[in-house]
Amino acid sequence: MTTDHTEPLSLPECTFSGGTARPIRRAPDPVLSRQAERVEADTPEAVSAAADLVATLRERETGAGLAAPQIGLPYRMIAFDARSHPRIRSAAGEVVLVNPRLVEASRWEHGREGCASIAGLTADIPRATRIVVEGALPGSGESVTIEADAFEARCIQHQLDHLDGLLFLDRVPGVLSLHRRHHSCDA
Repeated sequence: MTTDHTEPLSLPECTFSGGTARPIRRAPDPVLSRQAERVEADTPEAVSAAADLVATLRERETGAGLAAPQIGLPYRMIAFDARSHPRIRSAAGEVVLVNPRLVEASRWEHGREGCASIAGLTADIPRATRIVVEGALPGSGESVTIEADAFEARCIQHQLDHLDGLLFLDRVPGVLSLHRRHHSCDA
């Protein structure tokens, strides 16, 4: 299944209920610097983790994505929904991907990012503005491919970094790229 901003979205809308919103882990919490573990997408464990990830994402007033390590879970799982962001060009909707991986990246640009796990800072980070990511849907285990661009691509790459134990600060090209957060529409 492939989605991009030029064809109708065919991913099922997230229907997770009963999840528990968890506190966001803040740097220097060790879970944020560890490589996340693969998890089988069709297990009850994956469905429960996805429900908690979605509940936490929905509870947040700002931000468009979360990775499982940010809520204390060691799994390779991300959730994102960039539809409400003012710089959106593609929008897959509210999506949870298990064991996601970046398969294509192009058109690199610097852009401002913030993070729920790092209070008060943003930075200009180089990222691809066009990507293809593959993963599985929790519960069914169905494989999906998502094509994303602009802000949604940046958001997904930011979440993928969390799965590899990286924070956006690890990608800051220099101290002049750091900024105090002034508004809430950063990644």
